[in-house]
Amino acid sequence: MKHFYSVSALHALRLVAGALCLLFGASSTVQAQQKPNIIIIYTDDLGYGDISCNGATQVKTPNIDKLAAQGLRFTQAYATSATCTPSRFSMLTGKYAWRKQDTGIAPGDAALIIPQDMRTLPDMLQSAGYKTGVVGKWHLGLGPKGGPDWNADVKPGPLEIGFNYSFLMPATADRVPCVYLENYRIVDLDPADPIQVSYKDKIGDEPTGRENPELLKMKYSHGHDNTIVNGVSRIGYMTGGTKARWIDEDMADVFTNRAVKFIDQNQKQPFFLYFATHDIHVPRLPHSRFAGKSGMGPRGDAILQLDWTVGEIMNALDRLNLAKNTILIFTSDNGPVVDDGYVDQAVEKLGKHTPSGPMRGGKYSAFEAGTRVPFLVRWPSKISPGVSNALFSQVDLYASFASLTGQKLATQDAPDSHNQLQTLLGKAKIGREYVVQQSLNNTLSIVRGDWKYIEPSSGPTMNKNTNTELGNNPQPQLYHLKKDVAEKQNVAQANPATLKELQTLLASVKAKEKTRP
Repeated sequence: MKHFYSVSALHALRLVAGALCLLFGASSTVQAQQKPNIIIIYTDDLGYGDISCNGATQVKTPNIDKLAAQGLRFTQAYATSATCTPSRFSMLTGKYAWRKQDTGIAPGDAALIIPQDMRTLPDMLQSAGYKTGVVGKWHLGLGPKGGPDWNADVKPGPLEIGFNYSFLMPATADRVPCVYLENYRIVDLDPADPIQVSYKDKIGDEPTGRENPELLKMKYSHGHDNTIVNGVSRIGYMTGGTKARWIDEDMADVFTNRAVKFIDQNQKQPFFLYFATHDIHVPRLPHSRFAGKSGMGPRGDAILQLDWTVGEIMNALDRLNLAKNTILIFTSDNGPVVDDGYVDQAVEKLGKHTPSGPMRGGKYSAFEAGTRVPFLVRWPSKISPGVSNALFSQVDLYASFASLTGQKLATQDAPDSHNQLQTLLGKAKIGREYVVQQSLNNTLSIVRGDWKYIEPSSGPTMNKNTNTELGNNPQPQLYHLKKDVAEKQNVAQANPATLKELQTLLASVKAKEKTRP
């Protein structure tokens, strides 16, 4: 039987779930805590080869390596998209973003793109008795159609789609507004200094990178030439909100402290924390504790800062004796990009470091490095340390956690999410049958077994600004990943039967009914 939720009905379900947690939480703490806490550390633009447990040698990530050594390190796990907004949408909804319009890279003033009548991952975990929180980068839109009123309650947002608590950067650090949002309100906003935001025309008399380059402490290489905040020019224009504006160098500390605070406050009940870091996205302005320490410029320093962040979360779990019964996942929203709009010596100081590891492409690309990302999972009481070569997709976290917590999904819930709990726990060695990937211009690819097919597309072959191969080709592409993970040899003509099988499979996925498998 199909179940359909109206916005009001789903909101009522959320209120009932919260009330039941309050009513029975104290008396059933011991029983509830048998359910594991769940933390997803979702990094930004981190490549498969950017961490030392995946082979990096010029930069060391000891905390991330410790997490890998204590848990399961996946070698073939994927984000659903080579860009940020669609990857986040898919993970939280269990639905491929390419099935829904307006899920591309969201502007900073976009309306909420996750429908309020869509049951989400945090919704499902709330029903299972979890306290849910999101800290860090959001970039999924806020407010009603037309965008939010930044000077009033900013909603709908995370609290309308399943989160109990949120502390956010509304979009990305290179986009305005450059402020933090806690639940519904801009933090430290002075009513006498209201915020205005525009992505069309300049507003106010704030200096811009294009007009006032002498005011910049980090120059832009392409784009990013609008309003200057904290010595850095951004995408989009803003005026007002002076007291509320962030300081980039403090951002990792601010987000990490909020994440640790959420853990502290919810230690006596099962909790879900979606911790979306800013690192290592541009602009890269790490704290002075890390600046200059990597020898690779701000990008390398931001990797060190990210590693510290992971260590702080692990330390908090140890301090509270929560580590044993906490599922801690570390992964990235898409692959790496080196020059993504600012002059920060990332290219010049790269040296022999290979952010994409042995793979081709990167952020924005249909090639493997666009979506094959670091993926580590630790649950000391259930997962034996090791390495998994199984196929896994972030879209499967929804159905897998539903299985873990005994939640039944309705037919329209998480339509593209498969229960891969045994793969996540290291019990299954093969994983899901196939993985679908999405590039910047919506070129789709499919990986099954050792083979990968990239559908024909007419997009550009190269992103000249970022020097990234995009994988677009008017001809079908077929690669044998086990022999050619770098996707150098297109063997489509030599393997017509395999090509046809994957073309048919991808077509069936694209055309499938939008209900659970």
